[in-house]
Amino acid sequence: MTTSHTGTPSTTPDLIYGFSVVVPAYNEGLAVGDVVRRIIETMTSTGQPFEVIVVDDGSSDETAIGAAGGGAMVISHPQNAGYGAALKTGITRARFDHIVITDADGTYPIERIPDLMAHADRFDMVVGARTGANYRESWFKEPARIILGAMVQWVTGTAIPDVNSGLRVFRTTLARQYFHVISQGYSFTTTITLAALSNGYFVKYLPIAYHRRVGSSKVRLARDIPRTTQIVLQACVYYNPIKLFLTFAVGTAILAILAWALYLWTGSLPVGLTAGLLTVSVIHFIALGMLADLIRVRNVPRAPTLTSHASSVSTGHALTPE
Repeated sequence: MTTSHTGTPSTTPDLIYGFSVVVPAYNEGLAVGDVVRRIIETMTSTGQPFEVIVVDDGSSDETAIGAAGGGAMVISHPQNAGYGAALKTGITRARFDHIVITDADGTYPIERIPDLMAHADRFDMVVGARTGANYRESWFKEPARIILGAMVQWVTGTAIPDVNSGLRVFRTTLARQYFHVISQGYSFTTTITLAALSNGYFVKYLPIAYHRRVGSSKVRLARDIPRTTQIVLQACVYYNPIKLFLTFAVGTAILAILAWALYLWTGSLPVGLTAGLLTVSVIHFIALGMLADLIRVRNVPRAPTLTSHASSVSTGHALTPE
């Protein structure tokens, strides 16, 4: 299915008003065709211009055939490159100025996409925050999810109901601007959340149901948790380095105070030297944090424009199948 544009100015020279639905898929042949058909039915009901792009990420089953049969444009990777890589491929090929992402496994409520789209003119990103028993899923994943959420909230200083939901709407330019720091793997959603909240974009969360998936999960905790932790720490250094260095400085300062107290109590020269070194380290951490933050201010791109300023732009468009 293709759509035609009907009259609203584009936000950038190469993008036109509308919604590109990007669905990454890896061995999802059992579910992807039905998901695509539901997306097309739902998007058609909105009356907005849209396209559906399924990126087959090196599947060994009939994912590409099922997606094409459902009516999507299919882009195939020659081998498995990762969830984030598949999304980046679809976002790069998108024609419209807004991206909708969802999964191919049937877990997300497709019928809620219009609810997210309704806020896209005022917010730079709208996220479906998952709820329900299927979201909690297991006792093993829940603690990991809580720890990850706490880390991301610590970096951004913002309460985040769902750090890595895969159902969201965001501006195409937002994602493309931060491609170089957004993860190629399952942490795509976590890192784009970090990028948006750390750089002054407006993000809204709407509660959604979360369904049992069709087929088996591709997430592997032993592999993905260390990768995600590394990515979050890298993001902290990139977006908010002074917070990281100040945390080190506070920890070192506590040790220095304890060492000085012990020195005053014992008069031990080695303890006194240790206390002095710890004190100097506190100064070094603060100085490094200030230097890193200066580098960040000079080099990390900030939000050039915010969606909220464009509320006066009309969004009345009719879908015109060709």
